[in-house]
Amino acid sequence: MLNLSILLEASAQDYPGQTAVIFNDRKFSYAQLNAAANMFANGLTRLGVKQGDKVALMMPNLPFFPIAYYGILKAGATVVPFNVLFTAREVAYHLKDSDAVALVAFANFFESAYGGFQQVEPCRTLVVANADPAQPFAHDDPAIIDFNKFLGMSGSPAFDTVQTQADDVAVILYTSGTTGNPKGAQLTHMNMVMNAILSRELANANVGDVELVTLPLFHSFGQTVLMNAGFYGGATLTLLPRFTPDAALGIMQRDNVTIFAGVPTMYWALFSYPHAEEQFDMNKIASNLHTAVSGGAALPVELLRNFEARFNVPILEGYGLSETSPVASFNVRRKPRKPGSIGLPIWGVQLSLVDENDNFLPDPAEGEEFTAVGEIVVRGHCVMKGYYRRPEATAEVMTKDWFHTGDLAKRDRDGYYFIVDRKKEMILRGGFNVYPREVEEYLMTHPKVSLVAVKGVPDDKLGEEVKAFIVLKPGTSATADEIMEFCKVGLAAYKYPRYIEFRSQLPMTATGKILKRELKDE
Repeated sequence: MLNLSILLEASAQDYPGQTAVIFNDRKFSYAQLNAAANMFANGLTRLGVKQGDKVALMMPNLPFFPIAYYGILKAGATVVPFNVLFTAREVAYHLKDSDAVALVAFANFFESAYGGFQQVEPCRTLVVANADPAQPFAHDDPAIIDFNKFLGMSGSPAFDTVQTQADDVAVILYTSGTTGNPKGAQLTHMNMVMNAILSRELANANVGDVELVTLPLFHSFGQTVLMNAGFYGGATLTLLPRFTPDAALGIMQRDNVTIFAGVPTMYWALFSYPHAEEQFDMNKIASNLHTAVSGGAALPVELLRNFEARFNVPILEGYGLSETSPVASFNVRRKPRKPGSIGLPIWGVQLSLVDENDNFLPDPAEGEEFTAVGEIVVRGHCVMKGYYRRPEATAEVMTKDWFHTGDLAKRDRDGYYFIVDRKKEMILRGGFNVYPREVEEYLMTHPKVSLVAVKGVPDDKLGEEVKAFIVLKPGTSATADEIMEFCKVGLAAYKYPRYIEFRSQLPMTATGKILKRELKDE
């Protein structure tokens, strides 16, 4: 028996008075947070949610998120986190694809949440949390329930947690790869518990540590490495729903933050923030920090060195995917760090490299520092159970227990891995994954678009930006602004292309496949 909610429950038992969550001037102890999660689980049970049901969670980094997340788990259900930037179309797709029976959302995103909810009849209940807990969310649709009223449905802060099996699915995280529509990676209770325990050890976290949580909790990085690992270790999580460098530095100073985790663009913003010394006590901030973790993309070596010098803290880089819970490798403290490397496989996990014929690559030859470039494959306790209701897609990425990541890397003589490129065409925009085919398929629904190819282009701030190359239908005309406005209707803000280039034709192979590598600015 194993339930991921044990991470919160055990700390509530061991450190009931310890502060678990800070949000602005509000604080929740472990005992209070666990009691609220129990009340949420009671509410779900009264609704008829049963073990194995799916409950979607569309919430930014607010106290509502862990309350609902662990409440769903306690009820024996599966959490399906949604990006808060989803449009109504995207909400409807994910609700239907995951078979969600309920959706929990934040009021600020009600329009898209409700718009999608209305399109999926099997999803029976929408729980809405208002920004001001003192003002209940009111709506004339009887399927909508205010978050706090929902907590009070049971009237009891006690709940007998459903005893799930270790290989039952705890969380479904959606990812697209390059195969079109998003698909749900099923992560078991064992996957998630093991990754949280090891993440806490890798970050050298202890009871009383204060983590700045500005990575979205609906993504695997923030969810596992910060929230689950932090609660397991008895840490305090101080929440920042929307990252800005001044807000982050302000919280670091106010709450004495000791652990920070972010994507490279966050490190760039913190390091580059002008007049920081005039606004903040940078000596205090630097003296409190003992660990910084980077993931989501390769951190430029020069930025790593500059940040470490200014903040006097080592940045530990890791690697993983939604399908690997997410951490698969890490630069561990007990061994030398190698800037630019994603480190070594974590305990209990194996990494290797394979060629295009799926043959394992040998270690570097005599006199060579690195292996040849190959695709990273992973096996071990971190690998997902499979994609939800997609056995064919699962079979495509799994070979003899090895998960094929689609990322290309080389390995040095010490066993450290270095990412070289992405085999997949995924665009990494400011830490968010954008999948070209999804954007292309949506653009093809525009009445004037005949053909389209989407790719990433370099961007100094975000790493990559989304660009669409479009061939219009004969006899039609359109502007870039017109296409962008169309995209805003059906695509989340981080997905739609900021660059539009119209072409009379696109370069293709003899078989009609678009040659994206030949698409360059004219």
